[in-house]
Amino acid sequence: MVTTDSMEDVIEEKQQGAPVMEVEETISVNDHAAFAAKHMPDLGHEVADFQVSTWKLSKWRTLEKKLTGPPFACGGHNWRVLLFPSGNSNAPPNEAVSIYLDYADPQNAPKGWHACAQFALVMSNPHDPTNFVVSHAHHRFTAEECDWGFTRFHDLRKLFNPGERGKGPIIENDDTLITVFVRVLVDPTGVLWHNFMHYDSKAETGYVGLKNQGATCYMNSLLQSLYCTRAFRKAVYQIPTEEDTPSQSVALALQRVFYNLQTSDQAVGTNELTRSFGWTSLDSFMQHDVQEFNRVLQEKLEAKMKGTAADGAITKLFVGKMKSYIKCVNVDYESSRGEDFYDIQLNVKGMKNLSESFKDYIAVETLEGENKYMAEGYGLQDAKKGVIFETFPDVLHLQLKRFEYDIQKDAMVKINDRHEFPFEIDLEPYLSDTADRSVSHLYRLHGVLVHSGDLHGGHYFALIKPDRQTRWLKFDDDRVTPVTDKEVLDENYGGDGGQLNGIVPVSQRNQVRAARRMTNAYMLVYIRDSAIDTVLAPFTEADTPAHLKQRLEDERIQQEAKKREREEQHLYLTAKVISDKSFTEHQGFDLASFDDKNWPPSDLATFRVLKLETYVTFKGRVAKHFGIPEQHIRLWVLVNRQNKTVRPDTFVPENEPTLTVEQVRNNMAARQTDLRLYLDIWEPSPTKAIAPFVDVSAHHIMIFLKYFDVQKQTLFGVSKVYVPRTSKVGDLQGVICEKMRWAPQTPIKLYEEIKPGMIELMKPKSTFTQSEIQDGDIICFQSEITEKEILEFEQQGLCPTPVQFYDFLQNRVLIHFRPRDEEKDQEEFDLVLSKKMNYETLANKVGERLKHEPIKLRFTSSTAQGMPKAPLKRALNQSVWDIIQPSYLAAQPSILFYERLDVSIIELETKRSLKVIWTGVHNKEEAALPFLLPKTNTIHDLADQVLKNVKLSPETTGKIRVFAITKDGRHQEVFSPSEMLGNLPDVEIFAEEISREELEARSEDKVINVFHYSRDPARSHGVPFRFVAKMGEKFIDTKKRLQERIAVSDKEVAKYRFALIQSAGFKQPTYLEDDDVVYDHKFAADDVLGLDHVDKSGRSRGLGAEKAIVIKG
Repeated sequence: MVTTDSMEDVIEEKQQGAPVMEVEETISVNDHAAFAAKHMPDLGHEVADFQVSTWKLSKWRTLEKKLTGPPFACGGHNWRVLLFPSGNSNAPPNEAVSIYLDYADPQNAPKGWHACAQFALVMSNPHDPTNFVVSHAHHRFTAEECDWGFTRFHDLRKLFNPGERGKGPIIENDDTLITVFVRVLVDPTGVLWHNFMHYDSKAETGYVGLKNQGATCYMNSLLQSLYCTRAFRKAVYQIPTEEDTPSQSVALALQRVFYNLQTSDQAVGTNELTRSFGWTSLDSFMQHDVQEFNRVLQEKLEAKMKGTAADGAITKLFVGKMKSYIKCVNVDYESSRGEDFYDIQLNVKGMKNLSESFKDYIAVETLEGENKYMAEGYGLQDAKKGVIFETFPDVLHLQLKRFEYDIQKDAMVKINDRHEFPFEIDLEPYLSDTADRSVSHLYRLHGVLVHSGDLHGGHYFALIKPDRQTRWLKFDDDRVTPVTDKEVLDENYGGDGGQLNGIVPVSQRNQVRAARRMTNAYMLVYIRDSAIDTVLAPFTEADTPAHLKQRLEDERIQQEAKKREREEQHLYLTAKVISDKSFTEHQGFDLASFDDKNWPPSDLATFRVLKLETYVTFKGRVAKHFGIPEQHIRLWVLVNRQNKTVRPDTFVPENEPTLTVEQVRNNMAARQTDLRLYLDIWEPSPTKAIAPFVDVSAHHIMIFLKYFDVQKQTLFGVSKVYVPRTSKVGDLQGVICEKMRWAPQTPIKLYEEIKPGMIELMKPKSTFTQSEIQDGDIICFQSEITEKEILEFEQQGLCPTPVQFYDFLQNRVLIHFRPRDEEKDQEEFDLVLSKKMNYETLANKVGERLKHEPIKLRFTSSTAQGMPKAPLKRALNQSVWDIIQPSYLAAQPSILFYERLDVSIIELETKRSLKVIWTGVHNKEEAALPFLLPKTNTIHDLADQVLKNVKLSPETTGKIRVFAITKDGRHQEVFSPSEMLGNLPDVEIFAEEISREELEARSEDKVINVFHYSRDPARSHGVPFRFVAKMGEKFIDTKKRLQERIAVSDKEVAKYRFALIQSAGFKQPTYLEDDDVVYDHKFAADDVLGLDHVDKSGRSRGLGAEKAIVIKG
């Protein structure tokens, strides 16, 4: 009971705005429907069955550590509660109760079973069903995950304590109730809540995905759409490619991708395709515009189809016709122009659905009042202006304009507004009165290409219905999954609301809702209903070229052989054999190069040998390979000596017929993965019938001779020789003179190649034993030279003795030199230099190679990906090793970029290096002019230099303009003549000849800005320019002056469209007709005239100034 005073206090608190706590009514656990509605949120899926089971537990403290409740059926599955009264975690026992929903008897369930269930687990007081604790979850139950729930369901101590507002404990007198509410949900796709571990796209859907190279999901989504357009796939297969190379032919590479999508069980790679485009790995990490990529690819394929069975296929499938018109209201006059279209760009902003977008596209603009139309022969007239469709193609690509340029933000933005599209649409209302209506214009949705993310990044995937019978599928890079109609439509309309991954976003899930708004359709593919059976006709064996099947089958067999080889690699070892021939071709340490990080390995005869193969069998293979009788050879095993050299140690015994190759390696060449061998050949003579190899173990040793040619600065192997251990080192002179065909007693010097960094002059009077020479040692010799000759060689920077030359070999590095400016026709080359060389010696060597002054060379080091970094500063104490900073991760030559300068690199530091693009008077990129001018010079000085290096037009004014281009590509930013070059921003600089027409423009004339774009004004390209608009001049005449200004042919200008582009809001381009007057437009500061045509400049700035897509192959 409330007293009067207390009631007044309550009223006063309400009047003062104090919060009043509303006590929410507690729903009983026994009120199953109401309880489930409150505690189990609607997940937006159809419920197959709903069941509730209650399990009464007594004597809680005496329960076992793990126990299960009574089984119950729901949705065709048996379930039970799995209970751990004292917890099931690594935490101390008796801390929390663990409760799970368990799939009963999963062992006897059908193979591959799964069940999608939403459930709530409840513990309640045995006498008060409104006193409970509850937790809910949802899960895909499988054989691998057959129970799901809560390891820390509730604190055990709290379950024994009385609750709030006089409630008793949940576990009272050691008794409690556990109730489980289960909804088994319908899984229409079979992949609801799937974790996709061990998921098989081919088995589940009949289709496979495409691998993502880094940022090629935009390409993958379009390729899957084109692949599923079977008539297009057939046309691509009809292109003759028998003689093509995949990496150089787009047609063949695309055929191979399509064939692999048909036949492979795994996701298909696209590296070969992008290589055929001429793309680098960097291009594969850049997202491009799908519409542009599709256009460039279609153009390339159309060119390949000319004169083949596929000629005209793309036009037949994808090209429709529209008409731009102006029709007078009061007189019988119409001006119109027809044009082909490959796709239609539809507005999203301000449009609720696809029908509204089409109505907006063909909306009629009334030209009246000050904006009347000048009709030829009729004067100014009220008129209707618009666009209407003449024909639609069988396969209609609709580009939803999700990306637009925002004038206020001066940036591209993504439009995430809700925009609905149907499964079928009748396009007849959008046809002209004269269009052929005898064919059906009912179109069915075939594909939805989706972008999830913002302008600067995100992910692309495709939703496709491959034919009438097949369900909708989601092609998400390497995974293909079935989807529901709701996932196709509702989840890709954009805007707020809807579901994400099958879960309705609730108020506390703002982040999920935000993510949802970023996922929406940007391209739709519709197919004419009456043409579906033709466009999507089933594929037959005859549709795939026989040569393609044969080539790919051969490659598959080769790949399987390689795979088998890899899998069996543990059964084999590799044997590399050094021959006398390879020794004579080797310039370096030891008998061959094996593991030198700065030098490629020697090209040696290599054998893949079964480890259990007998040595006798292997020796026979070696003899056969070299074409030598087996009894004339023996093989020496090379070992890694302690001084890091690799030398022959001993020959393999041949008296053990069961000796295996693996035993040879393990016993005679420990610590080696490969078996390295030297081929010792006996040269027979007429007096010897049997090969009597010298007995090296007792009295002789085998040594190797190398010759250092001081004149040629080379050091190569000569041969091996057997010498008595007790003979003197000087005795080699006669042997060497005979082998070199020198005069007897030619003075020579002998050096022992002990190891890198230790090359020692030998004493001729010492014996080989005294000199500690053993089998496999190397002795280098040179013809003796005088002290004067030594001095002369040193002055030339040459090595006078093997000691210096071996030092060079130890420090040599192979450097690949590449021109920094790829546009110039300059050579790439390799040089072998010493790591110890300084910058000046490096410049001298390169200058000598290029026949260019070393002081006028500038070098740039490279990244690990082979891209140029900042130019190197000339530092005399900097070594080659410091400059190249080699990576040990890749066994490839280091790369240095070079530039030929017109001035010394010293002078360069005080000057500004500039490249000016000269566009002349006709807006054509005629030349790239390099300048090196003092940083204190001005733009006026730069203009004078440009004038000295260009040829002006015959009607020249002698005036030029120096400018940069605005970020949107629509305007020139003209530099002040007094601006110093040292203060210029790091932007591309252009210069053009100012036309006489502009210079002599009258006061009433308007000088307007003109720019180039392709299909969408946001996709600017080329170089903007200025143009004079004249009072009263019809556009048919203005167009002729424009054509003369940019110097294009009649044939080329016929492909151009001309439009007024307004800066205000998101206004669409106003395409001009011949009778329009450009002068009459009230130009705002940023309004421009746009020339809409294909980009052939390579200067695309579309969608955030991304690099233009180029496909070369």
